[in-house]
Amino acid sequence: MSSFSNPHFMYLFSMKNGKKKLAYGETPEDALSILSMRLSAAEMAEILPDQFEKINQRKLQEHIHELG
Repeated sequence: MSSFSNPHFMYLFSMKNGKKKLAYGETPEDALSILSMRLSAAEMAEILPDQFEKINQRKLQEHIHELG
């Protein structure tokens, strides 16, 4: 069964530098796991895993200036 049978959401995780990192997944933990496949350990260390916001894809444009 495809993992996309289950709903996935977009999450904005706060970073230590004040910016935000966009990730997607079924849960915030899943989103971080997926993100860890793309980023280095140093880049993952910059993310604050307990500070996130679940966003709707249609509202992504409102957050573009926050991404880093």
